[in-house]
Amino acid sequence: MARFALFGDDSRRIAEADSVAVIGLGRFGSSLAEELMASGTEVLGIDSSEEIVQSYNGILTQVVRADSTKEEALRQLAVDQFDRVVVAIGDDVQASILTSALLLQLKVPVVWAKAVSEQHGRILEQLGVHHVIFPEKDMGRRVAHLVRGAAMDYLEIDRGYALAKVAAPSLIRGVALGATTLRKTHGVTVTAFKPGDEVWQNADNQTVLAEGDKILIVGPTDKVEAFAQLR
Repeated sequence: MARFALFGDDSRRIAEADSVAVIGLGRFGSSLAEELMASGTEVLGIDSSEEIVQSYNGILTQVVRADSTKEEALRQLAVDQFDRVVVAIGDDVQASILTSALLLQLKVPVVWAKAVSEQHGRILEQLGVHHVIFPEKDMGRRVAHLVRGAAMDYLEIDRGYALAKVAAPSLIRGVALGATTLRKTHGVTVTAFKPGDEVWQNADNQTVLAEGDKILIVGPTDKVEAFAQLR
């Protein structure tokens, strides 16, 4: 993996096209940064704690101690050259808001920001942050659906619409999906299936499921949850 240079001749770092700056390396920010690295994305990590910065030295492409609420610090690190910046500050709402405002002022194309409360989220949205995320709230909702349902995994794509991994129920096994009334009767669509221990495959009207197969279904949340209860 090619490492980007932190400073160039004009004291500005040239960001790679697929690189991301993550500001705030707490539990959420560090997990996000490490996952980005694992997927091949170059990451500039920024945190105000020297101890945290030292702990991620060699793990992220580049990690720097800086005060992200200072415009000069962001300019010095050329954060404005990144196409995507994530503000993952969670323990200091004021710092999160100030940092987000500066990034927007610097015209960063896409800013993601973590919100720790509804009020915090509203302020970030009013500032013009492109993507406001609620990690704890979103995970809580996801787990709630898993706890009360029978899905093996669950993802709310949008409010009222979900994707779930479930075991193929008996009523759609042994017959081509196109011959079932699945969508009309249950309001969901099978998008992919996994036969036994094989790899996932796209599902179509000719797909015939067997006992032990897993499927991915999409549809309105209530329909997905109801279908997940079938055996």
